[in-house]
Amino acid sequence: MATLTHQSLLKYLIEESYELVEAIEESHPPAEVRGELGDILLQVVLHARLAEEAGEFVLADVVRGLTEKMVRRNQHVFTPSGELRSEFPATIEQIVTSWHQAKSSEKPERGRFEGIPATLPALALAQKSLQRVAEGFQNREAGAEQTARAEAEIQLGERLLELLRGSPDVDAERALRLAVRRMQESHHE
Repeated sequence: MATLTHQSLLKYLIEESYELVEAIEESHPPAEVRGELGDILLQVVLHARLAEEAGEFVLADVVRGLTEKMVRRNQHVFTPSGELRSEFPATIEQIVTSWHQAKSSEKPERGRFEGIPATLPALALAQKSLQRVAEGFQNREAGAEQTARAEAEIQLGERLLELLRGSPDVDAERALRLAVRRMQESHHE
């Protein structure tokens, strides 16, 4: 049997992540969603165990780091000591603004595209990069606007499918990834 490594486990982490996405998007029963979350948590535990065996860190370090990050980035919810605030912002815009201020204060020299994994699927990479270019961290709509967003998703999906139908021999992932890279370079700060 092959030795487990972070690299050898990556395919399982990705596969389990997609299974969770499918369970959520297809409205599987809560027990199935819970099971998929457990499968992802198992991947986290396995990676932490490998790191522990290498003397790098332990699972408790991962949890501690996540807790510190949540407190640091959610100043609208937590005090610096980690206690819950007695009052919360009145609007989503205030929450989003607070979160972005906290995140940017962690690394003020952060480039526009820093933190966007280059290994994202091309469409997700393109969308995230375009959001950063627009610097539009706007409130997510609710109600009737959510219905309009669902219709826009259907229309976009149809247009994308039609584009791919016209170029069946082109590697769409690679083509879009290269276009995103060119766009990022042209907007590099």
